[in-house]
Amino acid sequence: MQLTDKTEAEWQRAFQFYQGFNVELGIADLKTTLAYIRDDKLSNGKVGTLGYCLGGKLAFLMATRSDADCNVSYYGVGIEALLDEAKVIKKQLLMHIAEKDKFVPMPAQQKILGALNKHKNVEIHVYPGVDHAFAREGGQHYDKEAAHQANARTADFLATHLGAATRKANAGTR
Repeated sequence: MQLTDKTEAEWQRAFQFYQGFNVELGIADLKTTLAYIRDDKLSNGKVGTLGYCLGGKLAFLMATRSDADCNVSYYGVGIEALLDEAKVIKKQLLMHIAEKDKFVPMPAQQKILGALNKHKNVEIHVYPGVDHAFAREGGQHYDKEAAHQANARTADFLATHLGAATRKANAGTR
């Protein structure tokens, strides 16, 4: 079943999944996947992570807990409670934050920005006037202009940090 953001029942189901998710096991799975992809014969050895919402939180944690070559977080939730981990970020992290995000409210955003804005390996973009999931095409809060800008930044970031083959693969996202 595909969950959307169109009904209250779907929101509640999504929150049930979110509350039942074990972050530590998720990170362990991601690290295993990272190693597997890095060793694949079709890989150039460079691997990044990219996530939205809970996945954005996981991308942040992969920047702090793994050797991923780069990481991209779209409107990651709960990051403000994990900022003490940021001191170990050694590879590049790109973050996209929705200014009007109801799941990452302004006080949380200010905490994130205050802690990470001057970190040499973190690049943050705040998208004015948009809400959580602004890049989810067809979603309730989809914003074509902000999504296009974030996705173009992401494609360039991935190409820069993962190699030229990524730029070709992502050319259609611009």
